[in-house]
Amino acid sequence: MSGVNDIRSTFLDYFKRNGHEIVSSSPLVPRNDPTLMFTNAGMVQFKNVFTGLESRPYSTAATAQKCVRAGGKHNDLDNVGYTARHHTFFEMLGNFSFGDYFKERAIELAWNLITKEFGIDAKRLLVTVYHNDDEAFGLWKKIAGFSDDRIIRIPTSDNFWAMGDTGPCGPCSEIFYDHGGHIWGGPPGSPEEDGDRFIEIWNLVFMQYEQVTKEERVSLPRPSIDTGMGLERIAALLQGKHDNYDIDLFRALIAASVEHTGVPAEGERRASHRVIADHLRSSAFLIADGVLPSNEGRGYVLRRIMRRAMRHAQLLGARDPLMWKLLPTLVNEMGRAYPELQRAEALISETLKLEETRFRKTLERGLSLLSDATSTLSKGDSLDGETAFKLYDTYGFPLDLTQDALRARGIGVDLMGFNDAMQRQKAEARAHWAGSGDKANETIWFELKEKHGATEFLGYDTERAEGVVQALVRDGKAVDAASAGEAVQVVVNQTPFYGESGGQMGDTGIIETDTAKIRITDTQKKGEGLFVHAGEVVEGSVKTGDAVVLTVDHARRGALRANHSATHLLHEAMREVLGTHVAQKGSLVAPERLRFDVSHPKPMSADELKVIEDMANEIIVQNSPVSTRLMSVDDAIAEGAMALFGEKYGDEVRVVSMGTALRGEKAGKAYSLELCGGTHVGATGEIGLVRILSESAVGAGVRRVEAVTGDAARAYLAEQDERVKALASTLKVQPGDVVSRVEALMDERKKLERELAEAKRKLAMGGGSAGGDAPEEIGGVKFLGKVMTGVDAKDLKPMADEGKASLGSGVVTFIGVSPDGKASAVVAVTEDLTGRFSAVDLVRVASAALGGKGGGGRPDMAQAGGPDGAQADAAIAAVRNALAG
Repeated sequence: MSGVNDIRSTFLDYFKRNGHEIVSSSPLVPRNDPTLMFTNAGMVQFKNVFTGLESRPYSTAATAQKCVRAGGKHNDLDNVGYTARHHTFFEMLGNFSFGDYFKERAIELAWNLITKEFGIDAKRLLVTVYHNDDEAFGLWKKIAGFSDDRIIRIPTSDNFWAMGDTGPCGPCSEIFYDHGGHIWGGPPGSPEEDGDRFIEIWNLVFMQYEQVTKEERVSLPRPSIDTGMGLERIAALLQGKHDNYDIDLFRALIAASVEHTGVPAEGERRASHRVIADHLRSSAFLIADGVLPSNEGRGYVLRRIMRRAMRHAQLLGARDPLMWKLLPTLVNEMGRAYPELQRAEALISETLKLEETRFRKTLERGLSLLSDATSTLSKGDSLDGETAFKLYDTYGFPLDLTQDALRARGIGVDLMGFNDAMQRQKAEARAHWAGSGDKANETIWFELKEKHGATEFLGYDTERAEGVVQALVRDGKAVDAASAGEAVQVVVNQTPFYGESGGQMGDTGIIETDTAKIRITDTQKKGEGLFVHAGEVVEGSVKTGDAVVLTVDHARRGALRANHSATHLLHEAMREVLGTHVAQKGSLVAPERLRFDVSHPKPMSADELKVIEDMANEIIVQNSPVSTRLMSVDDAIAEGAMALFGEKYGDEVRVVSMGTALRGEKAGKAYSLELCGGTHVGATGEIGLVRILSESAVGAGVRRVEAVTGDAARAYLAEQDERVKALASTLKVQPGDVVSRVEALMDERKKLERELAEAKRKLAMGGGSAGGDAPEEIGGVKFLGKVMTGVDAKDLKPMADEGKASLGSGVVTFIGVSPDGKASAVVAVTEDLTGRFSAVDLVRVASAALGGKGGGGRPDMAQAGGPDGAQADAAIAAVRNALAG
């Protein structure tokens, strides 16, 4: 029972037996809290339940919640690998009561679990309570039989939890385990409390108050319970370890790291293996939940986590990307509890490999930039903080690596300047951070949802329906009525209007009563199930309680359906052509076009795009019915349905199936099978045609395809056809002969360009020079200097070679002047004279006369340039003078 998977199962099974609903972990990207970057505690997904904005069909729950603390307020990143209990990714076991049981039952459940189910020696346990929580103090004495000295009263905020400056709050009771007197440290509240002897294993929060204002606190009508127990920490205890990294899960990951690097996890290298094991978990789970490495927001934090692990892989001597090789071990250890790891394994593997390959190049570039930035510094000096931060922020070069690289030279880093630059960057990031929800206060939508319930969506089967106005909202506030000319948001009990989600834009149309008309310009989903119709009252007035008729814009909806269905076909075609690592990373389904972002590490070739387009159209012309079914998530995925990584699905999901596969393992089965809540065509033939317009990069490892369907695709092809006909008319050939005619014209142009270049060269070599047609002699050395106009810079070197051949022994200087007045200079020196004269030195003399700087090449041939072609004669003279000495 001491294995991590067994401990997790035992915890959940225990609370299920005790009447709790087992709720799946929510994604690491919070869906209901715009203030959080990542889910960092078990209660996050229940926040609105605790505050009363949302209700659930159960009053008690238990979870194993995946959490990340690596950015923002909760940032454990820099400690990971060097302490026994810091992690970026961790699992939080918790049980919750939403107004059901309170302190006594919570303490009883906790005590029975840890002493009976887990078998922890009660003599090694002690607890803390908030200093004035006499009730909790008495309950611990009653239930656990603790003496007064094993119940410690703590007067600080460590034992009082609050959601924020206002809102639910209450005292805590923390359970500690005594690892024994051989380890330094004292009990909580003592001067030695920071030691490692007494370790907190579980925190019970008694949510019994509401902080109304800073000064006013009132009792909650339905006190609640929120607990949190770190799985890694309790596993270490149950496995007889004092270090989380010694538990079975981490031993397996570290063993894989040792196997692939050949470096034992001992001494200085132990921390590197630990960093890699921890960061692999957080990276893999974040990617599985839809986060990809980028230069901002969540993707930036992911990239920092990944690169820190990859730097440690390099410190271990790994010559090739390492982390992706460890992924199968992680999936084997945690894939059963978190099947999203299995579903996303191909994408995670590709992302890890690509990012590490790129980071190795970044390291090389960073070291080069660091060398340049410190070239003038000596032992005892410090690199300025702004430069160190630029290396870190712009080039992904970690501060500690900068310090390590400079330490051998005795050069430090201005940490104050670095931190100042970091704070400025964080302040700017906070100013732009929008979180996972709207910036505006969304409380009103939760209130309306609680009052009226979710909107029933009828739009899968109809574009017209009747309903009753339940609420009208104007300027963020509920109103009783709205009149002509006023903008308003309308909530009805049922609607055929689709609310924007899954990339598909919201519907537009008309809502009418007997006396009023509202033109709807957008439909959004709010408050987890509320459809909000935004528009303007164009006739009469409307009030709550009115019966209405809702009519969707039919043509626009038809185009949206076609484009949405086309994204499914393109998605499947891309997976067949490019590989199963391809996964949707975002989309826009608009009436006039579709935009589809997928995970793929490199540009798609023209041939690949053609095959993808052909495969999608092959299914379209089948005109096969598009079917939808409601299924459990597990059944849908078992059947092969594609689930979007990071999406939170309910108990039932809508599975959309279209087309029949004609080849491969899927031959005769559904071609595309996806979990999707959007609207789709009734049969694939309704799409008409799909035409890919473009393919481009969106970010690291993400490609974007844009396409059109139906009438838009036909209009695009018709426009292209007209262009071909116009071109054929201009060329005086048939449309079918345009390509061959253009190719012939291009060949003819290239031939003429070669002939022209040759003529210019012969003309230039034959006369019209500043130095005369014949070479002159300077100090016993033959010198040929010419100024040439109308000669390309690339032709100067071959001409200089001819000049050298004609001299036999000597120096050639040719200056080419372009139509825009700029100049190119070439100096050639015959082999017998390179001991006396360097072409590089001479060309720099010419460049200086032309207003340029530098120049380069070999001793026998060098080239440079300058902005002032009017000084071409002066440049020839400058070389002549240099030869004369």
